[in-house]
Amino acid sequence: MTKATVAAIIAPNANTRSTVLLTRRNVHPFKGFWCLPGGHIDQGETALAAVIREVAEETGLIFTDPTFLCFSDEIFPQYNFHAVALAFYGTASGTVRLMPEEVDEYGWFAIDEALSLQLAFNHEQLLKRYAKL
Repeated sequence: MTKATVAAIIAPNANTRSTVLLTRRNVHPFKGFWCLPGGHIDQGETALAAVIREVAEETGLIFTDPTFLCFSDEIFPQYNFHAVALAFYGTASGTVRLMPEEVDEYGWFAIDEALSLQLAFNHEQLLKRYAKL
């Protein structure tokens, strides 16, 4: 069954939108790949509440001003994975605190550098869309 997921494109501040936060996955699918913080929308949860919760769970940050960017179909038969991802962008406050069960590293990357990394899901497409804003 198709799942609904969220992805967060987080800039360090409103004036530095060309830098984004990525996390390196410590779970399958795409273990070891870099990705945007995010995850599944829970039953009865709004997409906005889900992206705020997922950012907090994976990074310890408070996603303060999420703005909807776009959606992406994520269909990966090799992983038996099918989801529709809703992408949001904005800034966050607090100090990064990783959840090692899910994420084993994080980094702030210039968008061009982020696009050169091995990215999970369709996060390359999401970052390219964000770069056009």
